[in-house]
This record gives sequence, structure tokens and C-alpha cells, in this order.
Amino acid sequence: MRASPPPSTAAAGRSLPQAAAAGRSLPQAAAVLVLALLLLVIVRLPWAGDLGMHAATVQRLRHSLLDPGNPLVDADTPSPYYSPWMLLLGCLARITSLSVFDVLRIGALVSLGLLVTGVWRYVRTLSAHRAAPALAMLCLVFLWGPLLFNWSGFLGLNSLALTVAYPSVLALGLSFHFWAWLTRALRAETGWGAWLGLGLLWGLILLCHQFTGVVASLGALAMVIAARPGRAVLVRLGAALALGVVLLWLWPYYDFFALFSAGVDLEAIHRPLYDHLAGRFGLVLLGVVALGLRWRRDRWDPLVLFFLLGALVFVAGGLTGHYSWGRALPAVLIPAQLAAALELVSAGRRAVRAGWACVLGAALAVGAWAQVGTLGYVVGRDALPSAVAAKYRPPWVGYQWITPWVKYGDVVMARTLAARQIPAYGPYTVAPGYPDVFLPDEAGRDAAVRRYFAAGTPAEGRRAVLREYGVRWVVAGRSSAQPWLRQVATGPDGQVLYEVLP
Repeated sequence: MRASPPPSTAAAGRSLPQAAAAGRSLPQAAAVLVLALLLLVIVRLPWAGDLGMHAATVQRLRHSLLDPGNPLVDADTPSPYYSPWMLLLGCLARITSLSVFDVLRIGALVSLGLLVTGVWRYVRTLSAHRAAPALAMLCLVFLWGPLLFNWSGFLGLNSLALTVAYPSVLALGLSFHFWAWLTRALRAETGWGAWLGLGLLWGLILLCHQFTGVVASLGALAMVIAARPGRAVLVRLGAALALGVVLLWLWPYYDFFALFSAGVDLEAIHRPLYDHLAGRFGLVLLGVVALGLRWRRDRWDPLVLFFLLGALVFVAGGLTGHYSWGRALPAVLIPAQLAAALELVSAGRRAVRAGWACVLGAALAVGAWAQVGTLGYVVGRDALPSAVAAKYRPPWVGYQWITPWVKYGDVVMARTLAARQIPAYGPYTVAPGYPDVFLPDEAGRDAAVRRYFAAGTPAEGRRAVLREYGVRWVVAGRSSAQPWLRQVATGPDGQVLYEVLP
């Protein structure tokens, strides 16, 4: 009779597969919790940043698909915000009775779904390990830094919570699908149809969110360089690029190539991307170490090349003052974050994997704590423990309080912060709340708003500004009362809605 192993040996034999299963299930469970949190955030749809711009874009398309005009001011100009994705959402708003914000919630659900499935598909081209996609998602949302950072096109958890309804999230999801499709096309013999489809997808990403399109292009270039394809593949790749360029050229809602001549205002807005790099992105250094290990194993590793191309563009932008190039920073972060996740499932010795798991787990915990205030967008600040509530940043309140009186197409005189929100409900403002490269009189409109609210401007000068731009309403403080303004309603923070009398 065969002797039974000692109990301790049998228990150890059972513990190894159990430990492996736990190692797979833990990141998967954590990723599911993150996804559930983001789904609950979509229900609340916290408002900050550019949400008003995107809501205004849907408003204009809802009223006119063919000639929507400027989304923020009463002017017949094109806008880069009229992308294929926003056109689709505008059609949805037009054929349904849903509010613009409900349409944006639906768009957010689609974008989040594309992002999650895109990450899964692309990571599968890099690793067959079952836990790899979940680990990658956790690193993408938590491996940042101890200082909170929010910006459209960046995948931190708090940033995603505030921008999940933006076109940038859709473009990021499409980018991951694009990279997965391209990687498979480069590895196996692929027909002309697939390559032309890749070209159309590349053009679509660029039209939906131009900065994310740059990131997608850098990633694609890295994958092509890593694959070192032959002449036949390069011919198909060239045709795909040509088809994508044709799509960009034919898009009727704005001139994509005119964006290359954007003014200096765009650079000033992006200057903060170069501030506090260690505090905002310090944990990503762990991914840089992982990239170094990948480079030692393979000098043509696509993630390493992706990182180097992104770093080159980012550094060049800082050195030359082209700070808008800083929007290529995700091309630095994404490959490093993915490398950090993949190193955990690809390192050779068990001791090395265990050590890496401890270090990565600690880094993810620090990153998660920095963004823990995101919970407030689901449960509200009052329900949070005091330590968590201290990290919560309240969203904007909105201007729905003016809608009983101010109607679609009315022009409102308001300062910048209000001008970033009021057009979401259908009215226009005198000056746009955001820089607009296609608005020829933008500087004059900005000067008019400053002139109206300046303390030394005489009453007749203010009335002249209102007449020039057809203003029917003014949103300002109580100190702005004038005999020719009638107070109609009051809002948060002492704001007052005035009607302009004839």
C-alpha cells in the first residue's frame, strides 16, 4: 500500500493551487468593485470641467444636425467638438425625449464598456495570464501618485469619475481596441479589409478626441516598429493611413488640419501638465522599472517603445514651450502602468513575483488612498468618514435654476465659470467659457465681458455691450443691480439672474 504523505505536506500541496487561485481572484474582485463604483458615478454624473461643453454640443446637434453653429456662443462657426461620437449622441437626443444629461449618461456607459473591453483585449495580446487584464485595469486607475490629478484623457479613478461622459473616454476605449486589433494584424497574415478598417478606426479616434488620437498614434507606431513588418504589410499599412487621412479631410463639421495652427491660449491652458510631476505620477516609476526589465528581455518590446515615444513628445513640449504636447503624457503613463501589472504575472522566480506583488500592492494602496474621495460622488460627502471626506472635491452645482426663465438660444452675460455651464441648458453666453480656435471674434467677446463687469465702466457702456450681443439675461452678484435690470431669481453663492429691460 502506498504511504500517505504527511499531513503537513498534503496541506502544502493543496495550499499552492489555492494561493494561485486567490492571487487571480483578488485583482479580479477589486477590478469589479472599481467598475461598480464607476457605474454608480454615472448615475450621479458629477459635474466639473468640460461637461457643460459636451452637453452644449449635444444641445446644438439636437436642434440642428446639419448646421449646429458654435456650441457656446451665438455664432455660425465650426467646432472640433462636433465629432462622430457627439453626432451620434445628438441623433439620440433628437429622436428621443431624453434630457441631454441622460443622453450623456448613456454615452458614458458605452464609453466605459469600450474602455474595459479594450483594456482586456489589448492586455490579452501581451499576456495569457487570467489575472493580467484585471491587474492592468487596477494599475491604470490607481498607479499614479499621492497628489490628486484630474484631466480629460487620463485614466486615474477620480479623473475617470469626472470625465466618464467625455469623448476622451470613448476615444481611449477605442484606442485599446485599436492597439489589440493592430497587434494581431501585425502578428498574422491579415487581409486588406482588416487593414482598411484599422485606418478608419484610427481616423475616428482622432476626430472624437484629437489628443487621445495622438496617444493612439504613438502606441500604434511603437507596435509597428516592434513588429518590424515586411514590405507587404507596410503597403497595407500605408493604405490604412491614407484612408484615415481621407476620413479626417472629408469630415464636414470642422477642419481637422486647421487645429495644427491653434493659438497660444491652448499652450497656456496646458502649462500645468508640467507641474508637480513627482507628486502626481511618482508611483508610475514602478512601471518604469518594469519597462527596464522588459527591455532587458526584449530590445523591441512594444511597451518600451511606446513609453519612449511618449516621453520624447512630452519632453519636447516642455523644452519648446508647446505645452499642449503634454497631452501626450498618457503615452508615457499607460505603457508603464501596463508593464507594472504584467511584471507580476511574468517574473520568473516565485520569490521575485512575491516581492513584486508586495511592492505593487503597496503602491496601488497609496494611489487608491489619494483618490478615495471619489466615493463621495456616489454616497455624498456627509456619508464619508472625516479622513475620506477631506479628500473629496465637490462637483459644480450647475445652472438649472435659471431654466424656468432662460430659454434655448437666449444670450446670457456671465463670467467664465458660469459661461462653462450655462450653454449646457441651451442658452448662449457672450464669450465662450473655453478657448475656441474657430471663433474669429473670441478676443473681442472676452474683452466685452471684461468691460461689462469692470467697476469703472459707465452704465451706457454696459448697455452698449448688451445691445451689441443681443443679451437678454445677466448672471451676476447683487452688487451688479442696475435700473435697466430686473431681478428674476437667485441661485447658489449669492448669484442673481437679471432680465435686461428694453
